[in-house]
Amino acid sequence: MTRQSLWDVSEADVEDGEIRVNVGGFKRRLRSHTLLRFPETRLGRLLLCHSREAILELCDDYDDVQHEFYFDRNPELFPYVLHFYHTGKLHVMAELCVFSFSQEIEYWGINEFFIDSCCSYSYHGRKVEPEQEKWDEQSDQESTTSSFDEILAFYNDASKFDGQPLGNFRRQLWLALDNPGYSVLSRVFSVLSILVVLGSIITMCLNSLPDFQIPDSQGNPGEDPRFEIVEHFGIAWFTFELVARFAVAPDFLKFFRNALNLIDLMSIVPFYITLVVNLVVESSPTLANLGRVAQVLRLMRIFRILKLARHSTGLRSLGATLKYSYKEVGLLLLYLSVGISIFSVVAYTIEKEENEGLATIPACWWWATVSMTTVGYGDVVPGTTAGKLTASACILAGILVVVLPITLIFNKFSHFYRRQKQLESAMRSCDFGDGMKEVPSINLRDYYAHKVKSLMASLTNMSRSSPSELSLDDSLH
Repeated sequence: MTRQSLWDVSEADVEDGEIRVNVGGFKRRLRSHTLLRFPETRLGRLLLCHSREAILELCDDYDDVQHEFYFDRNPELFPYVLHFYHTGKLHVMAELCVFSFSQEIEYWGINEFFIDSCCSYSYHGRKVEPEQEKWDEQSDQESTTSSFDEILAFYNDASKFDGQPLGNFRRQLWLALDNPGYSVLSRVFSVLSILVVLGSIITMCLNSLPDFQIPDSQGNPGEDPRFEIVEHFGIAWFTFELVARFAVAPDFLKFFRNALNLIDLMSIVPFYITLVVNLVVESSPTLANLGRVAQVLRLMRIFRILKLARHSTGLRSLGATLKYSYKEVGLLLLYLSVGISIFSVVAYTIEKEENEGLATIPACWWWATVSMTTVGYGDVVPGTTAGKLTASACILAGILVVVLPITLIFNKFSHFYRRQKQLESAMRSCDFGDGMKEVPSINLRDYYAHKVKSLMASLTNMSRSSPSELSLDDSLH
């Protein structure tokens, strides 16, 4: 067939002919009527071209002598395309990369809907799984980068003691006070601190029991003197702990930027404010209302439980999770707010004339909140059949709404917990016994490998976000 007859050929003329294709060195003769079964594909459209320019828009090169169409594509994937033209179905082998396969069939103009049922579920499942793997890789990258920076900051703080009076001694005290588990001394100090915190919380709880309350001269309930001794000892210990950490801190300005140090400060400030308020009230009876402020401040002692975060990897990981999961938490609150608003109005409309407990929308908000969070106090319940059906839908919706973001939050918690354990292990491996010797062991190869992987992932996402018929190799050429 001459060049002119090929360009001017009609569909009826090519149905009995053949064309030659060369896909990256993989050569085949294809019958025209087989390709015309799918005229919307690239090879089907190629048969309908009437000019050389139109042909070159669909293939990479055309041999006028051999009448051969050349495609600069992966020859290992082309047999799957041939199988499609013969059977009308696509099959995906397990060893194939689903994204490369997806780009390949997109180039040939074949829709994913043609993937046979035996391969469809596995194919689409494998396309979804890398999203989770991508998040894990991103989390690992952030873990490597953040841990690297934190270890360098830790090492930099430790180096500030060099050249100072009693520098090595102050460094050992700083490590013992700020890094639980670093040495035997730090473990002993950590255990004592935990016992004092727990003792303070237990005495506060016992002091609320009537059996341990001793009335004062005016008949008002007061604290047991034994509990006051425990409280004063705890305050003395917490104050000593904070002052000692501040005295050996390598950077005084940076000291109170640490959230754990702020927690230590807030655990003792209410006591001293209460002490000042009581002195003022005793000296000026007209300011007796300030006594209520002291009562409120006494309740803030419960926040001392947060001091355990210094000694607990899990609590620190929980704090980091909440800090970096504000989007998921906001999404959860948004879902709950929408559900509560809808079901409260529905319950109000149905139950307002039958149930006094659901006679107002704010009361229905309370009921919907308790139901969607699956708490179910049972103080207010619908009485009508329609109300019970609404309650059932509210509970089921609440289960779905709460479960959806929980998985993401749990994955982040696992990531931060693993990261925190690795960071603690790296810090404990640092030896400062005879001064600064060498930088802690950091796997720079992994650090920069993650950086390169991040760059490649960004380039891949950019190529996926802009649909094109050309592969990345084609665009580079």
